[in-house]
Amino acid sequence: MSDAATLRLPWAVAAQPVDSPEARALLREYYTEVADRYFELYEGRRSTPEEIDEGLAEYPSADLTPPHGVLLVARHGDAVAGCAGVRLLDARTAELKQLFVRPAKRGLGGAGGLLTATERVAVQLGAERIRLDTRLDLVEAIALYRRHGFVEIAPYHDDNYAEIFFEKRLDGEPWAD
Repeated sequence: MSDAATLRLPWAVAAQPVDSPEARALLREYYTEVADRYFELYEGRRSTPEEIDEGLAEYPSADLTPPHGVLLVARHGDAVAGCAGVRLLDARTAELKQLFVRPAKRGLGGAGGLLTATERVAVQLGAERIRLDTRLDLVEAIALYRRHGFVEIAPYHDDNYAEIFFEKRLDGEPWAD
């Protein structure tokens, strides 16, 4: 398929069970990528399959299920291309989790589409704001969040790998408690 034809393929985003084969594969790819980037930066190596298994166990995705969460899977044309999760932290606060687009599908608008879809889901779950954490080395993600109106906030939880925190009021304004 030509580059122009690839650009014209439609994106579709839909909820999917976290235990479906497609969702499990995407979540494993997500964890592998972020773990590899971490280990390459700090230890000069890639992650092992055992470390990915440990990470998946330490950060399970079971809370991305109704009624308090959702896992969204994106397709680009017929190809499974990415995922993003949303879960409620409290009655008015949602959290974005595991936003991922497969490398071959990056630069085609999928991440922005997934981000917009997660915001819609958060509103449907009753949230007024959405939060997230990420690492400073994930510069592409940080740029995406800022482009989409997320603002940096103080940490809202403790996690060894969370280095920067963002929030967006779902009407587009920064949240002020």
